[in-house]
Amino acid sequence: MKDILDAIQSQTATSADFAALPLPESYRAITVHKDETEMFAGLTTRDKDPRKSIHLDDVPVPELGPGEALVAVMASSVNYNSVWTSIFEPLSTFGFLERYGKLSELTKRHDLPYHVIGSDLAGVVLRTGPGVNAWHPGDEVVAHCLSVELESSDGHNDTMLDPEQRIWGFETNFGGLAEIALVKSNQLMPKPDHLSWEEAAAPGLVNSTAYRQLVSRNGAGMKQGDNVLIWGASGGLGSYATQFALAGGANPICVVSSPQKADICRAMGAEAIIDRNAEDYRFWKDERTQDPKEWKRFGKRIREFTGGEDIDIVFEHPGRETFGASVYVTRKGGTITTCASTSGYMHEYDNRYLWMSLKRIIGSHFANYREAWEANRLIAKGKIHPTLSKVYALEDTGQAAYDVHRNLHQGKVGVLALAPQEGLGVRDHEKRARHIDAINRFRNV
Repeated sequence: MKDILDAIQSQTATSADFAALPLPESYRAITVHKDETEMFAGLTTRDKDPRKSIHLDDVPVPELGPGEALVAVMASSVNYNSVWTSIFEPLSTFGFLERYGKLSELTKRHDLPYHVIGSDLAGVVLRTGPGVNAWHPGDEVVAHCLSVELESSDGHNDTMLDPEQRIWGFETNFGGLAEIALVKSNQLMPKPDHLSWEEAAAPGLVNSTAYRQLVSRNGAGMKQGDNVLIWGASGGLGSYATQFALAGGANPICVVSSPQKADICRAMGAEAIIDRNAEDYRFWKDERTQDPKEWKRFGKRIREFTGGEDIDIVFEHPGRETFGASVYVTRKGGTITTCASTSGYMHEYDNRYLWMSLKRIIGSHFANYREAWEANRLIAKGKIHPTLSKVYALEDTGQAAYDVHRNLHQGKVGVLALAPQEGLGVRDHEKRARHIDAINRFRNV
């Protein structure tokens, strides 16, 4: 691995130099183990500790197949799917690997007693398999996490609809929280040249997810002037939704849970901010009963920010805790887009407010190839910025996942893989200087 890192840091190594580098037999990777899937049995979700289930192991380098690439991972980041994987909720990801392993002789590689996790990376291509023409050893890349087979017509209008659609590093093996990752070559995108490795690794999953959910015609199709309610507006997903709303001429109404998170939204340029804890919104009277009076109080507060208008688009991801309020406060004909359920999967809402007011609920999951590319292009152009707040070493990924699980973080939490320190990998220093305040926004609060 030292020779690989030396070549990357030299900045003068050619594609032929990288192609000539011998691959190691093994690499360090963050894993969960199949024989530990019951280790948290009987505990509440909150009490399940990723630090106990996440391991740093030496694992063999996987076989490279057609249309694939091996990437030296300089940095990655923690997403909520890695938290789910580490606490084995809502179910063990080894079921995903077993099903994928039955698809073909090549996919059998993924069905292992360990799962290398992680759905983001920034790094350098080491090898490409047969049929790969667009990428070469030595290319500096980031990867989006959509893995598809595209053998069915269903996926050719929208690759997210492919019957074999999976999230790399969550529903497949050999993910990005490691020194080497195996990806399909069409997951690769150019690394933004004004960002460090850890900054470039941070946006991938959440930036693409927010783009599809809010901007794309497959999601809400946001337009100028829309009032957009963004739950968790300073978090991993919400921070990108807030930026997209501001960049697209919409009016974000940012919901946060602390004064510090409110300050982050103001730093991004948002003006309409609701601290739900300070204003003590309690949408549930008890575990089974919601409180419509609280929905109404929330809606009244929103109209104070919008000149009396209701919400055009709700950017939903908390799920059960907030969904009833989200449906209620949306305007007639408005849209609720949902991509997750971090507070619970069984949503409840009053359907009268949906059907009689012709509202729409749209399910949104990650992004197709084009949407991921467009989202990354905006990062590369400096229109949207990474929201990295803290960076851990690979061996401390368990703590990083714990932070995300307990919502102790702001924005995104990064992880260094091969990169020996933060701040490396910047190629365009002039562009970086123009955007440095925005790049550091989440670190400076």
